[in-house]
Amino acid sequence: MTQEVLDPDVGSRVSGQAGETYGRFILSSRHNHFVSDGRASQGAPGEAIFAGELLLASLVSCGLGLVHASARERGEPKPEVKLTAQFLRDTDDPTRFASLTLTYKFNAVARELADIYVNHFTSKCPIYNTLKRGGPIEVIVQTG
Repeated sequence: MTQEVLDPDVGSRVSGQAGETYGRFILSSRHNHFVSDGRASQGAPGEAIFAGELLLASLVSCGLGLVHASARERGEPKPEVKLTAQFLRDTDDPTRFASLTLTYKFNAVARELADIYVNHFTSKCPIYNTLKRGGPIEVIVQTG
């Protein structure tokens, strides 16, 4: 049975299955395949990227992509920017994040322009906005 191909502007699909090793998963999206592990503290290998890191990676990818899209729409050169995402688990309820922080570091970009780029991200990214509705998320902008 062939699955319907989704327009990436409308939806995405990732599927997965357990590998031969306990706690190792083979994930597929379109024609891309990658490995994800459970955490070592759960008895899994803990070597490949794990679920929480995949979530952070999706935020970083969306965050950088929308900054570049904003620059392109404005006719500006592609900004030199690094984005780091970090979460900390809630110690009282490990099923939630106590914090989720995104830190943009722009090089040779005026603060006003960096803010425009980041506002474009925070207003357009469905991953960010879905997470924002569910708990604390902070965006830090640094320029230099």
